[in-house]
Amino acid sequence: MSTTTITPLRNEVSLGLAFMVLSVLISPIIDIFAKLAVTSVPATEITFVRLLFQMTVLGPICLMRGTLLDVTWKKMGLHAARGLLMAITMISFVTPLAVMEVADAIAIFFVEPIILTILGSIFLKETIGWRRYTACGVGFFGSLLVIQPSLQEVGLIALLPVVAAFSLALFFLLTRLVAQKEDPWSMQFYAGLWGAVIAGLLLVVGSFAGISFLTPVVPDMQNTLYIAGAAVAATIAGVLGVYAYRSAPASTLAPLQYLEIVSATIFGWWVFGDLPDPLKWLGIAIIISSGLYVIWRERQVGKTATIQPESTPI
Repeated sequence: MSTTTITPLRNEVSLGLAFMVLSVLISPIIDIFAKLAVTSVPATEITFVRLLFQMTVLGPICLMRGTLLDVTWKKMGLHAARGLLMAITMISFVTPLAVMEVADAIAIFFVEPIILTILGSIFLKETIGWRRYTACGVGFFGSLLVIQPSLQEVGLIALLPVVAAFSLALFFLLTRLVAQKEDPWSMQFYAGLWGAVIAGLLLVVGSFAGISFLTPVVPDMQNTLYIAGAAVAATIAGVLGVYAYRSAPASTLAPLQYLEIVSATIFGWWVFGDLPDPLKWLGIAIIISSGLYVIWRERQVGKTATIQPESTPI
C-alpha cells in the first residue's frame, strides 16, 4: 500500500477517534441533566421526551437518505425489540439517578461490555477463552465493590444500572444482527420511534392506574430546560458516535468509552460536589481494567483469526 493511500486512512481513523472522544465527553451531560430533572419528573417521561426528540431529528435525515421506508415486517419487529430494550435501558438508568451519584451509576453500568461478551458466547456462539471469562469475573467483582456500599446507602434501586447494562447488552446483540443489512441512521430512528411509543404507553397506563412513578407531570420551566438539555445532548452524542464508527474500527474506539467514567466523575463533582470514596474508586479501576482487557483480548483473537497460513512453495 502506498504512502498516499495510508495517509488518508490514518486521517480518517484519527477523525473517528476525535468524534468518539467528543461523544463520550458529552454523554455524561445527558445524565447530569437527567439527574437534575428526575427528582421532579418521572424517568419514563424523561425517556419519552428524549427518544421523541431523537426520532424527530433523525426522521428528516433518513428521508433525505431514502432509507426510511426500506423495511419489512420482520425488520420492523427487530426495530421494535431494539426500541423496547432502549426504553428499558434508559428508564433503568435514569431512575436511580434521583438518589445515586452519576459516577457510581455509570461505573456499575459499565459492566455492559462484560455482559455482552458472555451473552455473545451463549447466543451468537462466539468463542470465548478462559482469559476473557476470568476478566469478566474480575469485572463483576469490581462492580460489587461499587454496588455494595450503594446498596447500603440507597437500597435495591442501586441494582437498576445492572438491569440497564443487561438490557443494553441485549440491544447490542440485536444491533449486530440488524446492522448487517440496515442503514445506521434508520436503525436509530426506528429505535427512537418504538422506544418513544413504549415509554408513552407506560405513561398512559401509569396515569390511569395511578402509579406514581409512571404518571406524567407537567414540568416547570427549569425542569423543561433540563429535559431538553438531556435530549439535545443525547442526540449530539449519538450522531457523533455514528460518525465515529463510520470512520474507525469498533475495536479501536471501544477503549475510549471508559473515558465517560472520568468525565462523569468530573461533571458530578462540579455540579453536585459528589466524589466516589476509595472503595468505589478501587471498584471503578477494576471494572475499567477488566473491560479494557476483554477488548484487547478480542482484538488479539480477531487478528489471529484473520491471519492466513503462508503457502508452501512448490
